[in-house]
Amino acid sequence: MLRIYRPIEGKVLPLLLYFHGGGFVVGDLESHDSTCRRLAKQNECVVVAVDYRLAPEYPFPIPCEDCYEAIVWAVKNASSLGVNPERVAVMGDSAGGNLATVVAMIARDRKGPTIACQVLIYPTTDASKSMPSIESLKDGYLLTKEMIHWFSKNYCGLEDNLRQSYLSPLFATDLINLPPALVITAEFDPLKDEGEEYARKLKESGNHVVFKEYEGMIHVFFQMPKYLPEARMAEAQVASFLQQYLFSKSA
Repeated sequence: MLRIYRPIEGKVLPLLLYFHGGGFVVGDLESHDSTCRRLAKQNECVVVAVDYRLAPEYPFPIPCEDCYEAIVWAVKNASSLGVNPERVAVMGDSAGGNLATVVAMIARDRKGPTIACQVLIYPTTDASKSMPSIESLKDGYLLTKEMIHWFSKNYCGLEDNLRQSYLSPLFATDLINLPPALVITAEFDPLKDEGEEYARKLKESGNHVVFKEYEGMIHVFFQMPKYLPEARMAEAQVASFLQQYLFSKSA
């Protein structure tokens, strides 16, 4: 299921596919409705929110394929959606950040659609959970080590190779020729190390990367712009990045 947000009628707009967070197990169109509304309004783009199927009933790689099929559908139906098929971005938070970058990888590997840029908000990139911050920030910061392992167990299902590319982008053997990326993490998020390390590896592979860790913040801070000035700062950074990489092509 998809939900489409259009801030302006009668104008061909860029397209942003949004994949919600929730550990691949929870979350839906409603949980991220306000986020998608704000993104559409702030950036004057059509946002398509993707209600991909959830684990444990639908483990890896089903959510990846759902999200890829959503972008293929959106590009094929660009005319009826009123969007420019050459100005397409992917974005997601947490598990959705994983899905956004995996969709970018799949699109590269399957020769399309072309993705202009990717926005990854505290993405999970390591299903094996090997990074130090998982342990150092394991309790007391909303998202706990126990929760992370529960989500991962449900999503990975019977997979025995937790470091395969589409499951753990951090360990992908080929990260070249991926879209420019904005990677945002939070200082007190146990996922912060895998987000930062993924940004480093993307850059090391020759991709353009903007990385920012927001001091004093925890996981899900991006969903709290009403209360946190840092969330509003992050929204502004997303807008600036999209302006540079999504709006740069002629309509």
